[in-house]
Amino acid sequence: MESNFYNEVLIDHNLHPFHRHDLPCATCTTDGVNPTCGDDISLSLEIKDGVIVNGAYMGVGCAVSQASADIMLELVIGRTTEEAKHLAHLFDKMIRGEINDDELEELEEAGALQNVSRMPARVKCAKLGWRTLETLLEENG
Repeated sequence: MESNFYNEVLIDHNLHPFHRHDLPCATCTTDGVNPTCGDDISLSLEIKDGVIVNGAYMGVGCAVSQASADIMLELVIGRTTEEAKHLAHLFDKMIRGEINDDELEELEEAGALQNVSRMPARVKCAKLGWRTLETLLEENG
């Protein structure tokens, strides 16, 4: 059942990515790359008064990296930059297999990627957007 949910979430976010577009109103943008497989992402955020009010990404890569970026943006838009940093930390804990049930619940739909921790070749793919988010937030705030 978990596997089906994982597959459904990945398929949905790949066929219908809500946040895959340019963001002309972005206040900050940064690029991330997974040198292992060549996936890349350009992440753009519009931040006002410490709140992520809009976000988008562009890039190329596997289903895991692209879906993870879309899910991440769905989760962090409307939250403060500090909340986004906290969620990125929880995502990293989840991928390392160190998360508890309450923390997993905070990740909402991103929790569907929990099984990636059992697929070492996909870990960097799943983390690409999240690492790029952390870099962007460190550089801008």
